[in-house]
Amino acid sequence: MTLLIRNGHVIDPANAIDEVCDVWIEDGRIAGLGEFSGTASETIDASGQYVCPGLIDMHVHLREPGQEWKEDIESGSRAAIAGGVTTFCCMPNTQPRLDHAGVLLQVIDRARQVGLCHVHPIAAVSRNLEGKELTEMRELARAGAVAFSDDGMPIWHAGVMRKALEYASSFGFMVIQHAEDLELTSGGCMNEGWMSTQLGVTGMPAEGEDSMVARDIMLARRADARYHVAHISTAGAVALVRRAQAEGLKVTAEAAPHHFSLTEEEVMHFNADAKMSPPLRTEEDRKAILEGLRDGSISVIATDHAPHHEDDKRCGLSCAAFGIVGLETMLPVSLELASNNVITMSDLIAKMTINPARLLNLDSGTLSEGRAADICIFDAEKRWTLDRSKLFSRSRNTPWHGRELTGQVTHTIKGGRVVFRNGTIHD
Repeated sequence: MTLLIRNGHVIDPANAIDEVCDVWIEDGRIAGLGEFSGTASETIDASGQYVCPGLIDMHVHLREPGQEWKEDIESGSRAAIAGGVTTFCCMPNTQPRLDHAGVLLQVIDRARQVGLCHVHPIAAVSRNLEGKELTEMRELARAGAVAFSDDGMPIWHAGVMRKALEYASSFGFMVIQHAEDLELTSGGCMNEGWMSTQLGVTGMPAEGEDSMVARDIMLARRADARYHVAHISTAGAVALVRRAQAEGLKVTAEAAPHHFSLTEEEVMHFNADAKMSPPLRTEEDRKAILEGLRDGSISVIATDHAPHHEDDKRCGLSCAAFGIVGLETMLPVSLELASNNVITMSDLIAKMTINPARLLNLDSGTLSEGRAADICIFDAEKRWTLDRSKLFSRSRNTPWHGRELTGQVTHTIKGGRVVFRNGTIHD
């Protein structure tokens, strides 16, 4: 069986492809790019649309096991493919935690049963995410972990972080840090500054992130280790990462779409749907993230998709849960970077495909011949209004409800099979 995608604008940064051509698929794998002259079993006309590798989101919070009423692997996978994401990595703050091999294998097996996305666990650095005692990291890697993090919590203990960096580096793995000094941010619910003062709520100062990143870079230098800053949000942290990279350290960073598109002003009127950790920052911080994306200091765009039940958000700003859903809005929000000439379309796609694939050693993120046919097709000009009630995620906590977005996924293909087509999921 041959599936032909005809006349799309193909962007594959891994192979420096940026042109209108055909893509054809046989037996679930990329069979060729160029001008197709054979006979196809099925044809998708992608005229006027972009065709790229299936998107990769390396920072997703699933709630399975333990809190499936917020999100489970099936609903998270459905949200992912609706957003053009064919591969994502799930963070360890489930209940129980992803801190031993049995739980990882459970997640991997369930994802295979669902069959809509490639799901790769990121295992815990410390037992129960307490930051006190290292997990059996090598055993977790053998079970299928692609990196290590305590995300949801920072790795607060410097000694534990040093040992984690040293141990992970001994077998080539990366440690991902939720950079936050809890001694500075405890009790906070938004960025500390003029806005938090006006609302009369406790703030989370930028120094809480900056100081943790500075400490970790020093430890990564000593260990010659791979260190990655999750959801970077401050101008200071971006500058620290840039400086570390100039020094030749193995330091990388990701930015979430909400941090480069929104500011703390979204929290006005006590909007809990704009409450996340790290919080939305100032316009100065937002511009610094844009510059980091432009100059390559920030190499990855990832959502920090964090679903919560309505009851967890409709209880007042101070006690509301941190986090928003992002899988279905990552592409349209990020497309603003290309339309505003911050980065090229090819650079944008690279930050959501081949760059995270290389960081995590994933066999995806490219349209190379012979690779699994994981593909996203999207209309970059399509305007639509987000209605939270129509999200495929089980949760509805998004600050983009009621807003017009530009750019919409029309088809998602996983392993040569069309799993999403024009708003409908094909299980």
